[in-house]
Amino acid sequence: MLGKRNSRFHYTVTALCTPAEAVALLTDVPRLTSRHPLVIGTRECPAGAGVLRSTRVTDRLRLGPVPFTITYVADVLAAGPEEVVTVARQRPSTTLTSRARIRAQQDGRTRIEVTISFTAPALLFRYAFGKARHAHRELADGMRGLLESGR
Repeated sequence: MLGKRNSRFHYTVTALCTPAEAVALLTDVPRLTSRHPLVIGTRECPAGAGVLRSTRVTDRLRLGPVPFTITYVADVLAAGPEEVVTVARQRPSTTLTSRARIRAQQDGRTRIEVTISFTAPALLFRYAFGKARHAHRELADGMRGLLESGR
């Protein structure tokens, strides 16, 4: 039987915006993923029980010289003034949970602290975790740009 592996990583985004603007971006997966370096398409889906918003996301990846795509579903599970929780699931048994904590700062900026928990089959883990970490580093810069441009 093949096992699973899991790990976490963190990143912080500080942007000149309100906490409400940060929550709005974090819950708008199509808008947010417009800055994700691997995403090539999104499609809204009906939200299931306990889900606020559901989006089907397609990424383009490469393994050596071989390009391929994967599709996963990103579900926004919680959206409050101080926290947004999103879970993305892709077969076989790969799950990425994003927990963003949002805080206003005295200088008019908003601080978004994101913790990503990632689980995947052991055979895929090293590749998939590396791609997720790389993509979210770039996504952090894109988030700041989206929030500060007011789009």
